[in-house]
Parts: sequence; structure tokens; C-alpha cells
Amino acid sequence: MNEAIAQMLSRYQPETLQDHQQALREILQEVALLGLWRSNFFDRAALYGGTALRILYGLDRFSEDLDFSLLKPDPDFDLARYSSTLERELRAFGFEVSCEVKPKNKGAVRSAFLKANTIKELLTIEARPALIAGLHGAQVTKIKLEVDTDPPPGFETEARFLLLPIPFSVRSYSLPDLFAGKMHAVLCRKWGSRVKGRDWYDFVWFAGHHPQLRLGHLEQRMRQSGDWTEPMALSRTDLRDLLFEAIEMLNVEAARREVEPFVRDPRTLELWSREFFRDVAHRIVFV
Repeated sequence: MNEAIAQMLSRYQPETLQDHQQALREILQEVALLGLWRSNFFDRAALYGGTALRILYGLDRFSEDLDFSLLKPDPDFDLARYSSTLERELRAFGFEVSCEVKPKNKGAVRSAFLKANTIKELLTIEARPALIAGLHGAQVTKIKLEVDTDPPPGFETEARFLLLPIPFSVRSYSLPDLFAGKMHAVLCRKWGSRVKGRDWYDFVWFAGHHPQLRLGHLEQRMRQSGDWTEPMALSRTDLRDLLFEAIEMLNVEAARREVEPFVRDPRTLELWSREFFRDVAHRIVFV
């Protein structure tokens, strides 16, 4: 195993198959970020979402995808120009990963997938053969990359530094803007009858660790998505009313089940209730 990858793996001390799969995914994510940094991607874009919180700010749950936003709108942005750089970077650290870019659609989001054979890459990080004996030989580990080419205005970014596999930097949304984005997901994400417990988990994490939320950026996101159409600005009272309404409609048990595979200690979810979330809502600090 590459020495730097071995150092990264040591942070996880994986024992179960799930431990190894989560460690593998996160290591691939970080090496991909390194490849994007080498290609000057962060001169044009910033990382946001759950993976930004996990890798750059210490969120204590795993995240699946890499979500980015351009710094300013560009409908002609082409994600394909970075695919060979990503493959080359991952190959340099011992991983055989392909980057498949989806054709452009009418929307503002550009998408790609990093794909790797799960068994082969688990062996690359020296998972015990007995652990992976039950996996199908064709099973694929996928990491989705999405870039918003039409970002709503009113956000700030900052440079965050990672030391492994080598020292490099990642441009990220600032924490108040990340919280605004997460609140937009809590209030406006359309999942039909499903509920994304990860959004509610992150909401609690923000309130406990970084409670500042940039209300103006949240308003811009909600206007862009059509979820705030009033002529007046979104106020703190408006937001709390919307949040309490969402809490009242929340299927708490379904939310708990959805996020449970992504947290190491399910006991952290035992307090979840509508009363609990209403209390957490009062801890938001608006900036």
C-alpha cells in the first residue's frame, strides 16, 4: 500500500466490512480533491455539502458524494476537462478508478461518477480477504460529483488545508453559508414520501458546533428554487415558522433509520423527537 494511503487508513482503524468500505470511499474522495486542486479547479469552484463538512470541518458522519458550486454562473462549464486528471491522480496512489462524465442536460448541474471495482480497491487498502468473501465480484464503488453552474449569490468561501496524501488546499463555502445550504435542504429538498435523515443530523451538528447561519444566502437559494416568492426579505421569524412547520411534518423514525448507517454510534440518535428539533431550532444564530 502507498505510504500516504496507509497513513490515511490508520485514522479509521477499520474492523468490519462496512468500516473498510466507508474508509475507502473517504480516501478516494480526498485523493480526488487533490487531483482537482492540481488542475486549478478551485480557482473556479468551491466544495460544499455533507462531504465538505465531513472532510474539512469534522462532521462525525460519513458522506457519499462530492458537491461543488462555481464561484459565479457559467452555463458553458465543462466537467469533462477534469476527468483525466482525476483518473491520473487516483492511479498515482494505487487506485484504478474511471471518471464517467454525464452528458449535459438542460439543468444547471453538471455530473460525473468515479467508479471502481469494490473488491479490488478493498484489497488495495489491505482489507482481509475473509471480510470481502461475500461481495459480488462486479460490485462497484461509486462517488458522484456534481457542480452547480448557476450558484445563487451571497456566499463567501475560504481555503481549507489537508495534509494527506500530500499537503494541499480546498476552497470551501464558509460555515455560515454551508449552514444556509443545509437549511435549504432541510426545508426544500423534494424526496417525495422519503426523508433524508442526514440533513436533520447535520442541522443538529451545525446548531451544536457552528450555529451561525447566513440568512441572506438562504433567501437567495430559496428564491432560486421557488420556495420563497414573497416581495419582502426572508426574516428570522419567517425561517423559524417554516422550520417548525417542517419539524411538525417530519417522520422522525424514518429520519433516524435513514441516517443510522452513516454514524458510528446510533445512540446519538436516541434523543430525536419533534420536541428535540424544536429546541435545536432556537439555537440558530443569524448573521
